[in-house]
Amino acid sequence: MRELRTAEILAVGSELLTAHRLDTNSLFLTGRLNELGIDVRTKAVVGDDRGDLGAVLRDALARADLVVTSGGLGPTEDDLTREAVAEVLDLALDEDADVLASIRARFARRGFPMPERNRRQAFVPRGATVLPNANGTAPGLWIEAGERILILLPGPPRELQTIFETHAAPRLEARAPGQRLRRRVLKLTGRAESQVDEVAQPIYTPLTQNPVPIQTTILATPGQIELHLSARGTDVAAMDEALDAGVTQLAAALSPAVFSVDGRSLELVVGDLLNEKKWTIAVAESCTGGLVLGRLTEVPGSSAWVIGGVVAYANDVKLRQLGVAAPLLEEHGAVSEPVARAMAEGVAAALGADIGVAVTGIAGPSGGSDAKPVGTVVIAVAGAIDGVRTFRFLGDRQMVRLQSVAAALDLVRRKTSEVVLRKT
Repeated sequence: MRELRTAEILAVGSELLTAHRLDTNSLFLTGRLNELGIDVRTKAVVGDDRGDLGAVLRDALARADLVVTSGGLGPTEDDLTREAVAEVLDLALDEDADVLASIRARFARRGFPMPERNRRQAFVPRGATVLPNANGTAPGLWIEAGERILILLPGPPRELQTIFETHAAPRLEARAPGQRLRRRVLKLTGRAESQVDEVAQPIYTPLTQNPVPIQTTILATPGQIELHLSARGTDVAAMDEALDAGVTQLAAALSPAVFSVDGRSLELVVGDLLNEKKWTIAVAESCTGGLVLGRLTEVPGSSAWVIGGVVAYANDVKLRQLGVAAPLLEEHGAVSEPVARAMAEGVAAALGADIGVAVTGIAGPSGGSDAKPVGTVVIAVAGAIDGVRTFRFLGDRQMVRLQSVAAALDLVRRKTSEVVLRKT
């Protein structure tokens, strides 16, 4: 059998050509294919047009060993992936009795009969292998076109990922080249991309000359920097050892800005620290309007350590709900370290939390002054930990808010880590 060395990914759906829907499936598929040693050369997004989809499919099959599509397998008239593939490969579409029975049974479990339009999902290009879908009605399909492989997957990520992991990945493993791709990711916050690169470059450049060469890339998003280390080869143990050594060097050089070397998010790192101390947290937010609390509660099980929060946008709420003294507001203003500290102390006391966190600032685009320009944000923690910092963030309103959230979580992380370290 021919090895599958190269791949192309086609995301199908007109909605993906708008500003309202992101193609996250391609990210997942790229990562998994790369892990198998299959090099993704091209990604494309194609609308719900049979002619366009057919043309893109022909080009992809002419170039790549493997083509993976996502979407266009639903029951409606604009779901055309099956039909386009059958036309390109000159295959008949046959109704699969087992697939049809599975779809009927799925609707029966929900207590109503299968709509007739769902019958379209039971049609399979002749010779294709059905990849069962435990989470939906559209099965995946594995089609061998000469020496090339075409995999059709449904669009919903939960369905696509389950089918890929359960049915497609084991088949691909047998056809993938001997080389594998291994990765590590360092996540850090509190430094600019250029600052990170200035420290990291003298470390990661020599890694490319290792017996197991390590490649490093930097990804910057508001409030967070990621260093991605990767190695490709046949000796997985040697690659893992080299990657771990590179991670150790970079983490030591960039500490304490590094918050994760194991893939955890900043909010999960904070949650793990709070769980370790058996502490609870409450949040008072002005300019972030609840975004900090939103990040904290994204973690499953966060009810064990998140008490709640107060969005204290108006000064009156700071006074009445958080107990901030009026003279503090009058003398220092809402965006000040004394007020931020009082907000943190107030929310901890009001909600009975071990730690209070407060964010107050000027996100813009208006409201700034010479003394406190747009981007001025003050963050405080109080209770079991204590600290306050003033930041000057750059960017538009959204960027200032996102950076503020990351800075608030990181202040909790750093201060809590200091306590943990002092007690160990």
